Amino acid sequence: MTTPDTAAHPTPDRRFLAGIWDALGGDPTALDRVTFIGDGGLPAVYPVTDLAVASVAAAGLALAGLTGAGLTGADAVVADRRLASAWFGYALRPLGWELPPVWDAVAGDYRAADGWIRLHTNAPHHRAAALSVLSVPAERAAVARAVAAWPATDLETAVVAAGGCAAAMRDAAAWAAHPQGRAVATAPLLSLDEVGQGGVAWRPDPARPLAGIRVLDLTRVLAGPTATRFLAGCGAQVLRIDPPDWEEPALVPDMTLGKRCARLNLRAADDLATLRRLLAGADVLVHGYRPDALARLGLDEDSRRALNPGLVDICLDAYGWTGPWAGRRGFDSLVQMSSGIAEAGMRLLDRDRPTPLPVQALDHATGYIMAAMALRGLARRRETGRGMVGRASLAATARLLMEGGAGRLDGPPLAPETDADFNPVVEQTAWGPARRLRPPLAVAGAPLAWDRPASPLGSAMAAWA
Repeated sequence: MTTPDTAAHPTPDRRFLAGIWDALGGDPTALDRVTFIGDGGLPAVYPVTDLAVASVAAAGLALAGLTGAGLTGADAVVADRRLASAWFGYALRPLGWELPPVWDAVAGDYRAADGWIRLHTNAPHHRAAALSVLSVPAERAAVARAVAAWPATDLETAVVAAGGCAAAMRDAAAWAAHPQGRAVATAPLLSLDEVGQGGVAWRPDPARPLAGIRVLDLTRVLAGPTATRFLAGCGAQVLRIDPPDWEEPALVPDMTLGKRCARLNLRAADDLATLRRLLAGADVLVHGYRPDALARLGLDEDSRRALNPGLVDICLDAYGWTGPWAGRRGFDSLVQMSSGIAEAGMRLLDRDRPTPLPVQALDHATGYIMAAMALRGLARRRETGRGMVGRASLAATARLLMEGGAGRLDGPPLAPETDADFNPVVEQTAWGPARRLRPPLAVAGAPLAWDRPASPLGSAMAAWA
């Protein structure tokens, strides 16, 4: 519980939590019901573990507020620093089988003519775009030679224009002066607004708070899947939809926990009609498509609202919702390069190349923030009958983290992993048995639990159960 000393001089985890909770419109007195446990932190030049435990706690506060259970006690929400940090990495430990590599062979940081640039090429069409600009085959040495001839920002512009994903490394000052950096600096951390009218009658059961809630998941790597995984742990029925050819082999075993996963070809009229039916029956939509992508399918915000007036519509963008890069393709690792995080790591740790955070903290923290937004939206819908639309971005989360200050962290490391950190029941995934970390969060009267093991993309029908 917050003591007078911590209230007057809050620690970074408390400051991050207060900032997130305020952006969510939460009652500030509820912050006194949160307890952080554990010591130490991930090795980074920014307070990553503080952001991890704060974002997890914010989702816990939103869950407690939805159910109304437990908010009278001092320990209504307990968030564990060690486990939160571990979930920001990988929550699954395979038993007798191995995960494939996370990164494509071409993806990574390259030295350009005047600095550094990161190419994100995990998706085949993004890889093809970068290689088309560089006019080289998919061989790392050939890519490195070609990149070396380009100024970093010129190559960034060319790859993005070709439909790819790239980010030149900037320092924090350059990002602050950049038009997109200025736009992010003046935007809120998130927005959550009431719209429409037509919420269904529903009352949460504290023991399984989101039982009966349908969540349509149109997200991929990595923030959106984190959000919907949390909502599945609260008891929601989560249906994830992917295109026919999309794969995330290294991430799916971790991210599909508790979900059913289907495929639709949205260029086909029948499949698009199926998506519209699913959307009409959803309580929550979580999506990370670029802003114009759903509009091209006839599913812009107004159309979604016409289909489902009570929808809680949570939207994710990489670089923010205003400014010249609003809608630009992006991922956590690219935003770290753009915003100055990777440069600060390189400089402060005396490295000779960009040094990102030890985990994809922008993705995971934004995911828990989005989960909290969905929970707050459902709570408001219960009260008013109105739908909600919420917007979050990786760049805004990066700004929040950077406000915690950069420097060589000299605090103690996190304690090593032990058997006690894991669920005692082995998870029988589609790839083989695995151990799953215990939840990083305890909410009084509302335990997190997942009803389904992780499963492959496309393994279920595109229909509500």
